[in-house]
Amino acid sequence: MKKQTAMNSNWIETAQTLSAALPYLQRYDGAIVVIKLGGHAMGSDEAMDLFARDVVLMQQVGVNPVIVHGGGPMINDMLARLGVKSDFVNGKRVTDAATVEVVEMVLSGSVNKRIVQAINRQGGRGVGLSGKDAGMIRCEASHPELGFVGDPVEVKPDVLRQLFEAEIIPVIAPLGFGDNGETFNINGDTAAGAIAAALKADRLLLLTDVAGVKDASGEVVTELTASYIRKLTEDGIIAGGMIPKTETALAALDGGVRAAVILDGRAPNACLLELFTPHGAGSMIRQDS
Repeated sequence: MKKQTAMNSNWIETAQTLSAALPYLQRYDGAIVVIKLGGHAMGSDEAMDLFARDVVLMQQVGVNPVIVHGGGPMINDMLARLGVKSDFVNGKRVTDAATVEVVEMVLSGSVNKRIVQAINRQGGRGVGLSGKDAGMIRCEASHPELGFVGDPVEVKPDVLRQLFEAEIIPVIAPLGFGDNGETFNINGDTAAGAIAAALKADRLLLLTDVAGVKDASGEVVTELTASYIRKLTEDGIIAGGMIPKTETALAALDGGVRAAVILDGRAPNACLLELFTPHGAGSMIRQDS
């Protein structure tokens, strides 16, 4: 016979947290959330499992998550192992025919399947794709000097909607195809933004290794408008690697995404904090009202 155990304060706090999440669970029931996975969240098995658990929980409560991932460090490692040398133009890697083969092997292969397996270990049903599957992402070359680096010009997300209906979580490698059958490597943030726009997603979450967008005083701004982002960029406050992320966010908003969030992927449960708590976990960007 079991003895009655006194209520533990931690148990009560957990129950209160769940209760407080109810409005947000209702708010995101049926919502499409596109998550760009990269940085710290991909760096260790522990971080990957924690991320996968959060994604499976999101789906369990009615969210339709889509994962788009990067893999730059893994590509670099494989190129070095295979002895494939790269040229650079203005700091950007030239992706020639030999390099794009390695890029596809790494992104669609080991990186993609690692994420899928992590989701499956947590009780979800993940399926790995690239933008080449089902004719999802048609590209044009970004710049002739960069070779097979592409910009999305058309995204057909029908296959993703079919996966939502089957309660399957899509995990997408940022590759696309050209009109002549070429394979193009796409910047991961750019691919995530294009997919989010095609789906008219409720949220685009860009996981990074920084706390969010900072203002002139160095403080993270939790809510920003598109015009404020442009002003911070003009003033040189948004600079370096944050520029392409904010540009991706603005392009997604222009494409019909309700809001984009740049958030710290180093924080445990970052996606859950952003979606299901009042304070969020990063910098939310919306169109001007």
